[in-house]
Amino acid sequence: MSRTVLPPPLPTALMGSPSAIRAGFEEARYICSAQVATTVYLAYQLQKPVLVEGPPGVGKTELAKTLAQYLSLPLIRLQCYEGLDESKALYEWKYGKQLLYTQVLKDQLGDLLKGAHGLAESVARLHEFGDIFYSEEFLEPRPLLKAMRAEQGALLLIDEIDKADQEFESLLLEMLSDYQLSVPEIGTVRARHTPLVVLTSNSTREVSDALKRRCLHLYIPFPDPVLENRIVRAQVPEVADSLRVQLVGFVQALRELDLKKPPAVSESIDWARALLLLHARSLDDTLVRETLNVLLKFEDDIQAAAENLPALLAGARAAAP
Repeated sequence: MSRTVLPPPLPTALMGSPSAIRAGFEEARYICSAQVATTVYLAYQLQKPVLVEGPPGVGKTELAKTLAQYLSLPLIRLQCYEGLDESKALYEWKYGKQLLYTQVLKDQLGDLLKGAHGLAESVARLHEFGDIFYSEEFLEPRPLLKAMRAEQGALLLIDEIDKADQEFESLLLEMLSDYQLSVPEIGTVRARHTPLVVLTSNSTREVSDALKRRCLHLYIPFPDPVLENRIVRAQVPEVADSLRVQLVGFVQALRELDLKKPPAVSESIDWARALLLLHARSLDDTLVRETLNVLLKFEDDIQAAAENLPALLAGARAAAP
């Protein structure tokens, strides 16, 4: 099956290899695995969107933001939700402006129809103005259309696609197959440059097979201790090494409990900042109990952690040098 090939956005040596991408991301303080960097590289070279799945808070959205920053591309974000339709995702008409122009036309209707012979000629004159109301001047582009029309390309982030209805995925399929969209009143809009497209999903529902086939798939799990240490160090470099290792060891053990919402990487970073503000040097029972609400978002989870606190702290201290 043939596909329209468009120039990528701003061809650049920054995307020359996975190792270059990984190093560039680290400079932007986004620490990623070799698999993430390789997937980004392939997505750029193959001009394919990336579907990034994984638990909340592991850096899916941040990956798209970092990539846009790395390439100096505008980030165009579409936040998905139940009931999202094309008027919010693709385009809508500027109804207020149309009404204003309709009122002006009404006031000048006599002059417009002056000299017209018969109903047919009058209607023909009105039709000329009707076409104007559905022109580019009255079109309000939404994220999908904005990304298609970006002069130098853009990064389109379709966030939490699993929250949108399956019907919305059908709209995406047309765009992601040939990077073009149909606007009935205007015609087909083709992308000037292939937008970089990142879709994220928390896996609250299965994304359709058709959409998955359009994309490269990337799963970002919770990081291992080594990677999480690097992430926290990059984001909160002021935290002492010994405290950071204890913190990561505690969070890693906490994720092994049966929790409604295990702490994500974003919570680890928030906790590191909280401990820094509290001038902590090491983890102790009182400090952890007073700050568990930074890591955990459900009272049942906090109670479960409190009941297992001695064992969690012992493991965290053992992990520290």
